[in-house]
Amino acid sequence: MATSKAYPTGGTYFDTMKRNFKNVPVDASKDNAIETSAFLEAAESLTGLFDVMGSVAFAPVKNDMVGNVKVPITTSWSLAAVCQARKVRDRQLAAPDQSETLQALCLNELKAKKHTATEGLLWLVRGLDFTAQSLRHNLSHPTEELSTSFRHAYQNTLKPHHSFLVKPIFSAAMSATPYRKDFYAKLAAEDNKEMLVREMGEWLEALERQVGELKEFLGRKEAKW
Repeated sequence: MATSKAYPTGGTYFDTMKRNFKNVPVDASKDNAIETSAFLEAAESLTGLFDVMGSVAFAPVKNDMVGNVKVPITTSWSLAAVCQARKVRDRQLAAPDQSETLQALCLNELKAKKHTATEGLLWLVRGLDFTAQSLRHNLSHPTEELSTSFRHAYQNTLKPHHSFLVKPIFSAAMSATPYRKDFYAKLAAEDNKEMLVREMGEWLEALERQVGELKEFLGRKEAKW
């Protein structure tokens, strides 16, 4: 069966993203404040990678992230309603003047004695961290299968926070990842592999940086509830 590609002619999958993490504004002069709308767009775009891997097998991973973004109803994210965490965008829409950046959104919500969006962001960041570590490990180990890279990352990120009921679901998803060669073949043509590695590396670097900044912020006393 022919491999279904997810990239434009002469380009890579990353050219199709609505928003790349490289293009998310981060204000270093304001304690690395991350623009809310741009970050959520980049997170939505990232979840498309799970469609490339196989939306059925990775539905739990994708829903864990998408449910905490709350994409518009016109998009096709499946089963997003299964997530229990309220959506980060709900808070943004409810209080736009207080939600220009993710950090401001959380702090203002916590001042109002609420934490649903802040908790949603916490779980979204955990999911993004899992994805970033998985793909970074795979990119750094050119002969390693995706299943091995994802299992390695799961141990370090999501597993400590999952219940004994959820862990087997994610374990099954790790086992259902496509073969490495099939996955990368969907992201770029063979003669564009160097471009893919470069663009994927740049995207990952930006994602890792923002995940790190948000983990640091969410670990502060003022971001607790």
